[in-house]
Amino acid sequence: MDDQPFDMDALADELHDLVPGFSGLHAIEKFNTGQSNPTYRVEADSGRYVLRAKPPGPLLKSAHQVDREYRVMKALADNDVPVPKVFGLSQEHSVIGRMYFVMELVEGHIFWDPALPEMTKAERAAVYDGMNDVLARLHSVDPEAAGLADFGRSGNYFARQIRRWSEQYIASRTEDLPDIDRLMDWLWENLPDDDGLVRVVHGDFRLDNMIFSGHGEKVLALIDWELSTLGHPLADLSYQCMQWRLPHASGFRGLGGLDRGELGIPSEADYVARYCERSGIKIDNWSFCLAFSFFRLAAILQGVFKRSLDGNASNPEHAREIGKAVPLLAAMANDVIAGKA
Repeated sequence: MDDQPFDMDALADELHDLVPGFSGLHAIEKFNTGQSNPTYRVEADSGRYVLRAKPPGPLLKSAHQVDREYRVMKALADNDVPVPKVFGLSQEHSVIGRMYFVMELVEGHIFWDPALPEMTKAERAAVYDGMNDVLARLHSVDPEAAGLADFGRSGNYFARQIRRWSEQYIASRTEDLPDIDRLMDWLWENLPDDDGLVRVVHGDFRLDNMIFSGHGEKVLALIDWELSTLGHPLADLSYQCMQWRLPHASGFRGLGGLDRGELGIPSEADYVARYCERSGIKIDNWSFCLAFSFFRLAAILQGVFKRSLDGNASNPEHAREIGKAVPLLAAMANDVIAGKA
C-alpha cells in the first residue's frame, strides 16, 4: 500500500469524520525518514496534518501499535510534556486498510547532528538544557493520574526488557558475537532489585526525535512514541547518554571524539546531575543502565538488519548500514562493564 496511491476521495471522507474541522484534502506525501511506522504529511484547506500508520502486510503482534502512540500523546498533552496535538484514531478497517492516527504538524526544526554545527555555543547549551528539562518533566508525570496506569506491565522493568530483547536478538541473530553473549550474561548476573520506580518512558529519547523552535530555544514537541511504555526512567536517561559515547564519525553521529566543552555541550556527568536535580531521582547503578541501553539498541538494530536481509525494511540500504553497528555497540557495552569507559 505504501507504494500505491491512496484513494483520495475515500480518505478525504474518512478524515472529515475523524478529524474535527477537517476539510478540503489536497495532497498526502510520505516523509522519507524512519524505519518503522510510515508517516505522511497531509495538506488540506483546513490546515496541515501528520498521518501515522501501521506498515502494510503481516506484523508482529506487539509491534507498530500506533494506537498506543495516540493514547500516550493524548494523555501527556495535559501533563506539561510537549507533544503534538492528536485529533483522531482510525481502526484496522480504515480506507487505507490499516490503523492510523492524525496529529498536528508541528512547524519547527529537527536537528540531526548532535554537535549542532549551525549553532553558537550558547544555543547548543540551550538545546541540551531543553532536552534535559523535557526528560525530567516526562518522568515527573504520575502514570496513574494521567490515565496510563495500565500502559505497561508491572514488575522489574529491566528484567522484562532484558528477556524481551534477548529473545528478539536470538531470533534475528545473523552471526556469532561473543561480546553480545557476554553482555547478556552480565546483565542477568547484575540485575538490580526492583526499586518500584515506574514512569512513562519514551523508549527512543534522542535529539532527532524532538522538534525545536527556530534556534533551539524551546522543545516544541517530543515525537515518535512507538517504543513508549511504563518502565524505569533511568532507561530513557541512559539511552540518551549513549550519544556522549558513540563516535561522531559514524552513522550514529554521537558526541564521541568531540570537544564538548568548546562546543558548549555539557559533559555526561553534568547532564546526568542536572537531570537528577530536576527529577529528584538518584542513581546508584549507572554502569548497569548504560550496558542495558547499549544491549537494547544492539538488539533493535540487529532486528532491523535481519529484516533488511529478508527484504522487509522500509529503507533497506540504511538498514544494512546500521546492522554493521551491532558489533560496535556490543564492544562499547563490554568496555562499560569492564570499567574502561
